[in-house]
Amino acid sequence: MRESEGVPGDGLGRFVARLDRLLAPIERAFNLIAALFIFGLMLIGVAQVLGRKLLNMPVFGYIDLIEISMAVFAFLGIAWCERLGGHVRMDLFLARTRGRFRWFAEIVGTLVAMFVVAVLAYYGFEHFLRAYEFGDSTIDAEYPIWPSKLVVPVSFGLLWLRLLIHLLGYLRLFARPRAQPVAVPRIAGMDEIVRHEIKEVVGEEAPPAGGSGHA
Repeated sequence: MRESEGVPGDGLGRFVARLDRLLAPIERAFNLIAALFIFGLMLIGVAQVLGRKLLNMPVFGYIDLIEISMAVFAFLGIAWCERLGGHVRMDLFLARTRGRFRWFAEIVGTLVAMFVVAVLAYYGFEHFLRAYEFGDSTIDAEYPIWPSKLVVPVSFGLLWLRLLIHLLGYLRLFARPRAQPVAVPRIAGMDEIVRHEIKEVVGEEAPPAGGSGHA
């Protein structure tokens, strides 16, 4: 889950919040493009079924289109998911830590993630260049593959920038443990997760854990 953000009082906090606001529209646009591709594939799938069954005219290169589009909706939304803290985190250990030790662990984990993402982006870009230079295409319809391969390093590059903002946020919290978290994911307790899910289903604020609700 994402930490609720007000206006931080320190200069570094304001700087990190500004970077977060600048990168968010790009991440949102990438996520929207991925969603539109998913919707488009649904329409193409309907056209494929109806065309084959009713008119005996399936969509040409349907499997190839699916193959090319998979990279779009698999990678374009990854930075937006990281911004919202919607990815899977192993918090069994971190949930029991407090203060500078927690932020130090987050810093180390973020640095490792940045290294891995940088390696993936670098070799993904090399893979794109080979596909572009050799004119790589799909087997059946011979659609060019390089646009979908370019999506991978671009998406990882955007994710790397998001991780960099997380890193700055964690460094700030390591230096000032009592400061309000800005632009970093937050570990939510089980009670808070349950109340949040109840609020989404019921449409109103759930009672605190252990408290009595209204009939």
